[in-house]
Amino acid sequence: MSHSTTPFIELLKRDLRYKAESYAFVYEALSYAQDISELNKKEQHKPVSQEKENPVNVKSSGQNKTAGTDCSNHVTGQDLCKAARDYAIIQYGFLAKTVLNSLGIRKTDDIGNIVYNLISIGQMRKTPQDNREDFSNVFDFETAFDETYQIHSCNT
Repeated sequence: MSHSTTPFIELLKRDLRYKAESYAFVYEALSYAQDISELNKKEQHKPVSQEKENPVNVKSSGQNKTAGTDCSNHVTGQDLCKAARDYAIIQYGFLAKTVLNSLGIRKTDDIGNIVYNLISIGQMRKTPQDNREDFSNVFDFETAFDETYQIHSCNT
């Protein structure tokens, strides 16, 4: 008895650390990172006469992330991790870390594992400069989400 399954279903069976929703989150974070990257490009190429008096600088740390490649929407591992953090905070607020933990994403290395799993089945691409270590310890989950929110008590 032979039946055909998709590479993604096989991936979910092979690597039980992550749920389908984990992969969906990383895809969404990648899309968010690419949108931010496009905004950065538009801001960089805007004529000086069109700039606002006090423009907001939204440049990411990976300014030259695609040197020598034709992947104009390429996002580095570090930038994807940072975008995933920001996207999670936008989507889930105070619960961002809890939601990511429930998806098996407990550190930036998990984002890298998910990306490389998707690369292995042809659902994402990488450049020759990319490697798994790009995702290693980009930030600490214990502080990255907790520092965003501060609860102040009222002493009356």
